[in-house]
Amino acid sequence: MKACLDCFPCFLRQTLHLARLSNLEEQTQKKIVDFTGSLFTKIDMNSTSPEIAHFIHSNLKDYLKNDDPYAEIKATNVAKAQTLLPKISKILTDSSDKLLTAARLAIAGNVIDLGACLEYDMEKEIKSVVSAKFAIDDFELFRQDIQKAKSIIYLGDNTAEGVFDKIFIEQINKPVTYATREIPVINDITVDWAKKIGIDEVATVVSSGAKIPGTVPKFCSPEFRKKLENADLIISKGQGNYEALSDTDLPIYFFLKAKCQVIADHIGLKIGSYILMKNNKDNA
Repeated sequence: MKACLDCFPCFLRQTLHLARLSNLEEQTQKKIVDFTGSLFTKIDMNSTSPEIAHFIHSNLKDYLKNDDPYAEIKATNVAKAQTLLPKISKILTDSSDKLLTAARLAIAGNVIDLGACLEYDMEKEIKSVVSAKFAIDDFELFRQDIQKAKSIIYLGDNTAEGVFDKIFIEQINKPVTYATREIPVINDITVDWAKKIGIDEVATVVSSGAKIPGTVPKFCSPEFRKKLENADLIISKGQGNYEALSDTDLPIYFFLKAKCQVIADHIGLKIGSYILMKNNKDNA
C-alpha cells in the first residue's frame, strides 16, 4: 500500500509529539518540526508509509542524538497494560469461546499506537472490542485455517500490544514464531521487549530484520523472508504491517483497528472499525 499526501500531516504530528516527549523548549520543537518538513522534498511517493516513517524517524534519531527516544513511554505503556491482566484473565475465564475472545483482546491492544493515536483509554477499548461487531469478520475462516496450519508466524506491532499478543498466542496453543522489529522504531516491539513481556514463554521470538515500522518483505532479512514465503498462516498486527503487506499474496490474517482515515478509506470502512480480515480470501 503506497503512502499518500494525507500521511504527511501525521508525520509532522508524530514529530511534534516526539519533540515534546523529549522535553525540549518550544523554539527547539519548532526547529525539529521544520527539519521534518525539509525531509518531505526527498520522499518518493511510490514508497509505503512505513518506509517513509523510517526515513523520517531515523533522521530524527540522528538529530536528537537518541537511538530510542520512545524508551520511557514504551515502559510506561507496558506497565499500564500489565495492570489490566487480572481483568483480562476474568474476561477469558468467563468466555465460552476463549480463542475468539483472545483474538478480540489482541485487536484491543492495537490501540496503543504512538504513530497513529497519541491518546487512548485501554480499559474502554477492551470493553468495546469484547462485544463489538467487527466491520470485517473472518474469524471462522481463521479458526479453520489455524487448526490446519503447521507453520504460523505472528507479526508483532507495538510494544505494549505484546502483552495482549502473548494472551492470544496462549489460546492458539500451537508452535508460533513471533517476529519483531530489528531495532527500536517509534514504539514498535523488539526482541528484547518481547522477552521482557514473556512472549518467549509461549512462542519462538525472532527479529524480522526490518528496521522500519512495518514488515515490508524487501527490508526483512533473507532468513525471515524465507519464513514468510513458507508459512502456512501469518497473523499480522496493526496498521504498519497492513500497509506493508496488503498488496502481497501471502496467507495473512490482518488484526487491527482502523485508526486513521487513510487506512479506513483503503479498506472501505469507517475510522475506528475493528478488523479481522483474511488477505485475498476471494482468490483463496
